[in-house]
Amino acid sequence: MIQPIFSDPTVERHLPLIAEAVGRDFAAYRNHIYRVLSYASHFLGEDPRGREHIAFALVFHDVGLWTDHELAYLEPSEVVAERVRAQHATHLDPRLVANIIHWHHKLRSFAGPDADIVNAARIADWVDASMGMVRHGVSRREVTAIEAAIPVLGFPETLMRLAKELRHSNRLAGLWRVLARVYKI
Repeated sequence: MIQPIFSDPTVERHLPLIAEAVGRDFAAYRNHIYRVLSYASHFLGEDPRGREHIAFALVFHDVGLWTDHELAYLEPSEVVAERVRAQHATHLDPRLVANIIHWHHKLRSFAGPDADIVNAARIADWVDASMGMVRHGVSRREVTAIEAAIPVLGFPETLMRLAKELRHSNRLAGLWRVLARVYKI
């Protein structure tokens, strides 16, 4: 069984830095981070370097939705993560942090540097964001157990609300922008 992660020193050290920006969605986003970290740790195995990089990147991986009010949020999220990394976590590899964030919606496997770490985060996010419809070998029972241990708190509804609030006036252009800049093949 996948072990739920309820607290992580890297997450807890950096999460307060975005709390105000995330506002009322903070608890739902925090739990999303911990569910993804739980899955990623399962996929990654014992790799302290990978775990720390993933934990740091997860704090910021979706934050551009709130900081920049942008549906195409990967680049804004990378900018926030790099600013915090450069000030508070200089020991972390900036390229790896950026790759975890930039490629976390990639449909196919990432094949660049530290692919095992990037892919552990990528498939973990797919498991959680799809609410277990995409499981990458995780059983339905394990998804249910993780969601029971770390409640969803309406995170999918939060994403739908943000998508509606942040939608561009030209729906087709807005959809194309999101598809081209968020979902990667």
